[in-house]
Amino acid sequence: MQKVLIQTVAALSLLPSAVWAQAQAPSDTERYYGWGPHMMGWGGGWYPMIFGPLFMILFLAVLVALAVALVRWLGGPWPGTYPPHQLPPARTPLDILKERFARGEIDKAEFEDRRRVLGE
Repeated sequence: MQKVLIQTVAALSLLPSAVWAQAQAPSDTERYYGWGPHMMGWGGGWYPMIFGPLFMILFLAVLVALAVALVRWLGGPWPGTYPPHQLPPARTPLDILKERFARGEIDKAEFEDRRRVLGE
């Protein structure tokens, strides 16, 4: 009984080899690619390959944006964000006097008199 059991196990262990030996030989595309003639089983074509360059451009754009943001952050505020050290003077008394003369509120004699009083 034990001998029959050993023979049965030995025959069953050799069965996959016998079935594999009868299998049809793979074609060249199956042998080299494993997924058939098409790349990665996508059905062929070049259209999926556009994602590589697109993601590369996207990655480089994000990298440049991060570098610009870092330089701006480390560089401090722009020169135009601080108020200037000296504000431009507002209208001087002479400017006001000239405006009044131009509008006709005062005549030439009064303009000359007040201009001498201002010291100019």
